[in-house]
Amino acid sequence: MAVEKNSLREGHDRALGLLRKCSGPHGFLASPSEKANYNRVWRRDGVILSLAALLTGDQELQETMRLTLETLAENQGPHGEIPSNVDPESGRVSYGGMTGRVDADLWFIIGCGEYWLASEDDRFLDRMGRTIDKVRFLLGAWEFNNRGLLYVPQTGDWADEYLQHGFVLYDQLLYWQALKSLAVISEYRQGSRDHGLADRASRLKHLIRSNYWFNDTEELPDDVYHEILFEKGRKAAPHCNSRYWMPFFSPHGYGYRFDAFANILASLTGLSDEAKCEKVDRYIEDNLVDPEWPLLPAFHPVITPVNEDWKDLQMTFSYTFKNLPHQYHNGGRWPMLSGFYVADLARRGKGDDAKRYLEGVHRANSVEMEGEEWSFPEFLHGEDYTGGGTRRQGWSAAGALIGHYALEGKEVFRINEK
Repeated sequence: MAVEKNSLREGHDRALGLLRKCSGPHGFLASPSEKANYNRVWRRDGVILSLAALLTGDQELQETMRLTLETLAENQGPHGEIPSNVDPESGRVSYGGMTGRVDADLWFIIGCGEYWLASEDDRFLDRMGRTIDKVRFLLGAWEFNNRGLLYVPQTGDWADEYLQHGFVLYDQLLYWQALKSLAVISEYRQGSRDHGLADRASRLKHLIRSNYWFNDTEELPDDVYHEILFEKGRKAAPHCNSRYWMPFFSPHGYGYRFDAFANILASLTGLSDEAKCEKVDRYIEDNLVDPEWPLLPAFHPVITPVNEDWKDLQMTFSYTFKNLPHQYHNGGRWPMLSGFYVADLARRGKGDDAKRYLEGVHRANSVEMEGEEWSFPEFLHGEDYTGGGTRRQGWSAAGALIGHYALEGKEVFRINEK
């Protein structure tokens, strides 16, 4: 598949146009579509759109990022909870569905740090001080046993209708990035390094590296959370050894499906070493991606009616069941996720591969839905590549912009380890 240079430019311009349409007086909307629940300020969508906005260098979009974070902060819950979404028109605030959204607080902290670093708006950070302190306390409480990892209930993050719970890797990686952001913020506010935060971040880094990657060796890594559970998990899934990062573990054992967002973040945040990144790349190319449609599924392999997990999956939904085989989280292919992968490939100097995936993102965003070209679908069907979910999805546009500017040498996360 090849896309002409002018088509790459069109993909960028179309994505930038949609990002601007998502920009409202209270922050970024998930989508300007008629669906009421998308026409709100969402914390996860809002921050991802905001990261793309920073990369564009557009001052008006940067201002929308500030409004997004301030709207979320103004509606913080009594214990520190950042809202799942806010409807500025009705005043309705949601902190999640059947359970809260752990990653809401994580994305919020990351967004605050990235906005401040890019804008040098010290007054913003001063105003956010109490809000940030409450989030920091709540995140510590969510460790439950004070052993360094967040415990995430089922439906407690972006995969809110999928089967993940316990110590979910995606959330731990965001937690690590959030702790790095908190450390930078704290150093500014206090005028000195917060050694407690630095120690927590370092501890979490070691925990992730030790507990979510299965090696072929029999030797246990350092900082194993539960030795028996780790040994059983590794022996039960030899096909996963040294191939990709494990998605989660819980008191019931390990999950084994490939989690695209988690594996991308493991590399993009700088936690993974190059050898592991190469193995993940190889797994993706060999098992996940059609050369004609270089787009990543959310999870792999697909859960079908013959699988043991199917019955549980069918019971996990908010309003209607979305996770049919090759749809939504169950094997649907996401332009947003693929845009983050473009950024990671570009960061690691794999420009040709990054461009190939960016072409896939633009091709996906240009798919027609409901008679509209460049519909920016939420996801594509994993086999026939038709558009699915909500069209004019802001973070599908954000994925294209994140990938575009990463290829120009810009970093998605400016805050890295010192």
